[in-house]
Amino acid sequence: MIICAGKMESFGFATPVGIGLVDVAIELTMLCLQQKPKELIFIGSAGSYGRISLFEIIESCSAYNIENSFVEGNAYSPIENAVSSFDSVSRETLINSSNYITTNKIIAYKYIEREIDLENMEFYSVLKVAKRFGIPAKGIFVVTNYCDENAHEYFKKNHREAMLKLTDYIKQKAINLL
Repeated sequence: MIICAGKMESFGFATPVGIGLVDVAIELTMLCLQQKPKELIFIGSAGSYGRISLFEIIESCSAYNIENSFVEGNAYSPIENAVSSFDSVSRETLINSSNYITTNKIIAYKYIEREIDLENMEFYSVLKVAKRFGIPAKGIFVVTNYCDENAHEYFKKNHREAMLKLTDYIKQKAINLL
C-alpha cells in the first residue's frame, strides 16, 4: 500500500495518513487495524541537510526522531529515537522526523555529522507504526529544499516540480516497490 501525508502531498494512487508525527501515528494505526496492509511505502518530500541535491529521489528504511535541541546538546531523551524497517541495513540515507523544520545551516551540519541527510515530518511515525504491526515499510522522498533560512521559500518554489518528479519515479517503479 502506498501512503502519503495528504493535503499538498496527495497522489491519486496513495492513501493520505496525515501531516506530522502525531496525526500519522493515529491515522496509520487506524488504517493498519482496518485494512491490514502487507507492506507500506510512504512517499513525500524531504529537506536536505546539505549533502543531497534538490530534486534527488531517495529511498530509505531508517528514520530518527531527533529535535534540534538534542543536536545542540540541550536535551536528551530516555526513549528510543531510531527505527528501521529491516534489521540489517546497508549504508542508506537516514531520515530525521520532527514536527519542526530546520532553518539553521549550523544545526543542519550537526545532523550530517551524525550521518543523517534528510528530514521529513512523517517518516519516523510511519516506521514505528509499521514495526509495531510487523509490516515491511520504506519511504521514497524527493528533495524540495535545503534546511537553511530559505527552507520554506524553496519548498514552496520547488514543490510542484518535485511532486511531478516523484510521481514519475513511482509510476516507473510500479512493480517491485519493496
